[in-house]
Amino acid sequence: MTLRVLFLLMLGAWLPMTATAGGLPTPEQGPALRIQGSNTIGAALGPALVKGLLREQGLLKVHSETPETANELRVVGETVEGRRVVVDIAAHGSSTGFSALKTGTADLAASSRPINDSELVGLKPLGDLKSSAAEQVIAIDGLAIILHPQNPLNQLTTEQLARLFSGETKTWEELGGTGGPIHLYARDDQSGTYDTFKELVLSGRGKTLSGAAKRFESSEQLSDAVSLDPQGIGFIGLPYVREAKAVAIVDGQSQAMLPLNSLIATEDYPLSRRLFFYLPPNGKNPWAQALVAFAQSSKGQAIVAANGFIAQTVQAMTVTPNALMPEGYQALSRHAQRLSVNFRFEEGSATLDNKARQDLSRVLDYIKQRDKANRQVTLVGFGDAKSDPARADLLSKLRAMAVRRELVKSGVVLREIRGFGAQMPVAANSADEGRIKNRRVEVWVY
Repeated sequence: MTLRVLFLLMLGAWLPMTATAGGLPTPEQGPALRIQGSNTIGAALGPALVKGLLREQGLLKVHSETPETANELRVVGETVEGRRVVVDIAAHGSSTGFSALKTGTADLAASSRPINDSELVGLKPLGDLKSSAAEQVIAIDGLAIILHPQNPLNQLTTEQLARLFSGETKTWEELGGTGGPIHLYARDDQSGTYDTFKELVLSGRGKTLSGAAKRFESSEQLSDAVSLDPQGIGFIGLPYVREAKAVAIVDGQSQAMLPLNSLIATEDYPLSRRLFFYLPPNGKNPWAQALVAFAQSSKGQAIVAANGFIAQTVQAMTVTPNALMPEGYQALSRHAQRLSVNFRFEEGSATLDNKARQDLSRVLDYIKQRDKANRQVTLVGFGDAKSDPARADLLSKLRAMAVRRELVKSGVVLREIRGFGAQMPVAANSADEGRIKNRRVEVWVY
């Protein structure tokens, strides 16, 4: 008896059933998989990943069907025998995914934010949703702040954005520019892009979007409107900057950062966030497990990139040294390249978070495929500000050593470990989220 057959026989809840060409079971009645949650994921990325999985399973005539309910979708394929295989996707917001897991009306939750403590407690009967197997980062998302191409402003802070889009800042002169009244452009309430902006800029600062903002259902129309309005400003997903001008963003003491793919991939860019699938450990749906695995695969990450999000594929980046960098960091950037991944840690610890655990295998594959396992890798640690700078330096090195331990297990011999303490922050240290982003380890290769 093969392991696959044994696995299928263990899934008693799925009998009677037939198998697709790829071996996954299909129920006699009802959907093979039910996904609920984030509109950011469910609008396009989720269906595209599901279609990719169905095609990989050998299903034919893969297509979408739209029920009468808004923000819901059905992806359908057919076996060679003509049996329909159905996946239901409901995209009503991240919190609805966790509620659906609790009521048993979903097999997989899609979320554009981490699970919160109350949801974690409420879902405890399904297993630990914060475990590395359950919490799966499938993509990185980022927003661009756009202006008219002739607007002279080149950068804004996250605090300025919050005051600006809440209507507290009313003229360009208040920001050091010219042009009179500010015209605000925003996506509509159904948009995942709006959800992202609200979460990253407004809500954490106690602000709400100004009622004077012009709302758009179409990303393209919003971007084109801003590019034609010298007084306009808007926020948009990365693929839709078009003819408008994207500005650099500053968070706290961070350097100004443009919405470049490389800075979003490392999550250094302030308006970046993770997109998740949550897979209940005690769940017995093999389609949910297969979709998570497919999303993490090279094929799945190619679909992530094709849908305008940032894939987690590891690449080497050339970093241009500048005077704001410590001298040791400048020297490193002159002789090595930085990989497009940051290892980050669980809150208040030197334990790698779940994305970092997933990224380990990607980094190891990169190192071994390019024959860089023998003293051609340097780890660089950073931390959040402490009252004692020496403690910040020590903790930054300890975090780099935590990554070193994992790489050494797979035969990597490091060239060097560096710690830069609280230097070069990428986020404000005034909130937990920012401090967590600052506690990071970069990987450099020669």
